Amino acid sequence: MLYLFLNTPYMNEMEYQKNDEKTQMFIFLGVAFATPYILGVLMGIGYAKGLDVSVFPSAQMFYPAAGAILAALITRKGDRLIPKRFFIGFLIITLLLLICAVASMIVPEVSWNVISQYIMIVASVISWILLLTEKKEKRIAYGLKGGNWKTSALIVLLYLILYFGRAAVMYILGGQMQTIGKIVQNPVTWFMLLSLPINYFLVFTAFWGEEYGWRYFFQPILQKKFGMVGGILILGIAWGLWHLPINFFYYTSPSIGGISLAGQLITCITLGIFFGWAYLKTDNIWIVVILHFANNNLVPVITGNYTEEVLQNQEVTWNSVFVSLVISTLLFAGVIFTSYYKDYSRRLPTMEERVNRQMNRMEEENSR
Repeated sequence: MLYLFLNTPYMNEMEYQKNDEKTQMFIFLGVAFATPYILGVLMGIGYAKGLDVSVFPSAQMFYPAAGAILAALITRKGDRLIPKRFFIGFLIITLLLLICAVASMIVPEVSWNVISQYIMIVASVISWILLLTEKKEKRIAYGLKGGNWKTSALIVLLYLILYFGRAAVMYILGGQMQTIGKIVQNPVTWFMLLSLPINYFLVFTAFWGEEYGWRYFFQPILQKKFGMVGGILILGIAWGLWHLPINFFYYTSPSIGGISLAGQLITCITLGIFFGWAYLKTDNIWIVVILHFANNNLVPVITGNYTEEVLQNQEVTWNSVFVSLVISTLLFAGVIFTSYYKDYSRRLPTMEERVNRQMNRMEEENSR
């Protein structure tokens, strides 16, 4: 009986799926992690020479999704559900930005950061067209459909309340209450806030580039292997360490890069818990893309420094890291105690499981 059970088509399919997921994980890690660390060496050399390294962080945001896409294209050859136009278009964008990053070290007199920004804007517009012209079943199969927008909108509202609440607490603790008033009264603040929805549609590819890799691809695999809580914590640590080159050569300097990385780990673990909960609750990759976009693009607003340079050359201390640990944990990590992290049945399907589910659904509909 055991022999018959182990040789049923169901068991063979499960073993095949397990092997595919291992290969997909290997490809994803190779692209998402190896690429930024290898280029991080070049980034470090450029930083030491005083060159502009700002293209590297922008390009790096595309690597996680590129890893997930390559994993799909390589392991699922012939799969008619792959949204090839959108996927290949995204890979081309990633390659162009990678070239810009390398070129900024070879031909530093060219404004590669400006060029890369234009590439992202044009590419985002084209990507919307490619995405929306893909068939519905393809978007469903590869987690691109979205859905549960009412709950998603409430989560965005909750996140914004917590986000601005954290900023207010930090200012109060620092004895800078007057700064809050200045920011609120500045017309530039409100102009930037009102322009955020438009900006989102023009640069969404960068934030989709991270979230499709971290949340859609990596989170379900880690939670399948290590459990709901263990998986999300490992993801947060991995996400934080992924930032290492940026922490040392962009956000801060090598002298305080370790402190910056510690703060990054706290941010990625706590926000990773919240983002992971949002994704589990809605099964909507676009909600975490929006949250990630808001998280990054509100920094110039809450600091009162209305340029992207606010992210560079930051001054961080162990004291600020400790404060961030306490506040971010209290505000964002509490959702880890909800049923979405207690009940394994709430785990979202891996890429392989999701595609196979859609294929079975289509076969059932065709057989009726």
